[in-house]
Amino acid sequence: MIREAERKDLDEILELYLFLHEENIPEKDDHLRDTWDQIMEDKNHHLIVNEIDGKIVSSCVCVIIPNLTRNVRPYAFVENVVTHADYRGRGLAGQCLDYAREIAEKENCYKMMLLTGSKKESTLHFYEKAGYNSSDKTAFIQWLGEH
Repeated sequence: MIREAERKDLDEILELYLFLHEENIPEKDDHLRDTWDQIMEDKNHHLIVNEIDGKIVSSCVCVIIPNLTRNVRPYAFVENVVTHADYRGRGLAGQCLDYAREIAEKENCYKMMLLTGSKKESTLHFYEKAGYNSSDKTAFIQWLGEH
């Protein structure tokens, strides 16, 4: 079942992120709780989860960014696409991306952007199959502080 995250999902999402690039689950301190509250309360921040048998096994984030160009149409940024290793290859992340696209279309976005750090051909093909291309724009990243 695909849906937007609820407050109760924090622990499961943090565990799922261990399959993304996280080395450990962050300490449950005020900063984490404040960040979670901010995400949950932001109408433009959509944390999408895909559940199987009540367990969150795939997810992505879709943030709608207000914009003054393109007829004052917003754009969407997709990040943190992840699937639990035991559930990969079943189309679950693709369903999350489809759900993100539905949100972006409903919000009248003129484009969606997604960055990946992966150089794996299978990952790049997955994003192309989901409708993304790497030829229209060039992405530059500047890391700040510790990453």
